[in-house]
Amino acid sequence: MSLFLEIEYLLGVVFAARSPADDTPDWPPQPDRIFSALVAAWGGRGEHPDERRALEWLETQPVPEIDATAGFPRTAPTVFVPPNDPETRRMGDLSLMPALRRRQPRRFPAYRPEHPVVRIIWRDALPDAATMKALNALAGATPYVGHSTSLTRCHFCQDASSVNPVPARRRVYSGRLSELERSYRSEQRPNPGDEVQGDRATVALAPTGIFSDEWLVLEHLRGEMPDLRAMALVTKVLRNAFMAGYERAGLGNSVPPMLSGHTANGTPLAEPHAAIVPLAFLGAPYADGSVIGFGVIPPRGQNFLDLAGFRAALRAIAPLSGDHSRREIELVGDGFRFTLGIGGTPTRRSLDPTPYVTASKIWATATPIVIDRHLKESNAAGRATEMERLVRRSCVNIGLPEPDRIVLGKHPAIEGAPSAYPSHGAPAWMGWRLPTSLASRRLTHAVLHFSEAIRGPVILGAGRFVGLGLCRPLHRSEPDA
Repeated sequence: MSLFLEIEYLLGVVFAARSPADDTPDWPPQPDRIFSALVAAWGGRGEHPDERRALEWLETQPVPEIDATAGFPRTAPTVFVPPNDPETRRMGDLSLMPALRRRQPRRFPAYRPEHPVVRIIWRDALPDAATMKALNALAGATPYVGHSTSLTRCHFCQDASSVNPVPARRRVYSGRLSELERSYRSEQRPNPGDEVQGDRATVALAPTGIFSDEWLVLEHLRGEMPDLRAMALVTKVLRNAFMAGYERAGLGNSVPPMLSGHTANGTPLAEPHAAIVPLAFLGAPYADGSVIGFGVIPPRGQNFLDLAGFRAALRAIAPLSGDHSRREIELVGDGFRFTLGIGGTPTRRSLDPTPYVTASKIWATATPIVIDRHLKESNAAGRATEMERLVRRSCVNIGLPEPDRIVLGKHPAIEGAPSAYPSHGAPAWMGWRLPTSLASRRLTHAVLHFSEAIRGPVILGAGRFVGLGLCRPLHRSEPDA
């Protein structure tokens, strides 16, 4: 049995920096930060001996795992705030007045997770009844973790579930409570907990596929964006626009095969090449699948800005906007015309590639997989088995191990994603629009369970280069999961 500490961030946002010198938000919350919050609660409750014993028991437990969703960092502008209350010991000192107190620059790094509940998991930790009672008394008296505006609800339990735990980056150790006491009494900032050795290497060694986690992100600025189900056609127009940039720049004979997907003689490229995927409002309550922009994804180990002539091609098709903050490209196709921005700071959460490039044991399709070949089986059971086999092979085709378990179906497990095909009698526009070469193929949504965490991007099937088969981690319990 394992010990779980569940932390719910009541405002849906976390204010915490990794260190005073680092503006990077500290997400997910690390054991040393959580332990310090429990110690502060112990001090505020009167330093009861039984609660001290519970803290000393907790600090001796092995390094826990953390089950937390991805999200996105919020911008942290510089603000000017007064320092702590001064003690001048002078009568009539006007600098004590709020309006006249000096200000110092501060930044408050913040992170908005997809799901505001985090679970800290100590495997095989079995506290006795008295320890468990004391731990929950401390958890109930912990109003925040991190900055005082990161309001929390905390609770220890032993019967809970975890979907995608990852190792902690920092840990506590025997004697940490006494160390925090000494720092408090000497009015010194405590040192952070110990770094967990080998964690970065473990993450770096997580299996990954052929696609890079360094994306070129394009944001929808204006004009009517087509429905997500038409994105396979839109991404082809966007790829053609990039290649047209080479023509305009006088580099028509130098289009990289990695971008075009074809060799010099026009045959399909056998090696990995660029994929273009829609970035849509998905995976959150009230998600509606609206497309916010696009991610242009090179093969792993490559970067578009390093391609010969790519910068010149980009300048040819995407001039600087009026305020010179970003380049803009107008995309025109069959029934649509809209403008995309390249560069600058994306303004919407759905443009953050982080959910697609993190590590997870469970992945689910945001856009349906196009089965690699026509099905040969005629009965329903045989076709289901054949489709599962082909989806397994599609994982291997992009360099991933085979999943332990696959759940296929018409409907997605990701909120906001459209079904793989419309209901009987529905109008044609409710189906996915595919390029001619894929038009007769079968589409399916999938949930993939791997035996170990897989690092994204995960893009599967015959439509993987035009935005189909795009997967996201599935972080919470679903009927399909």
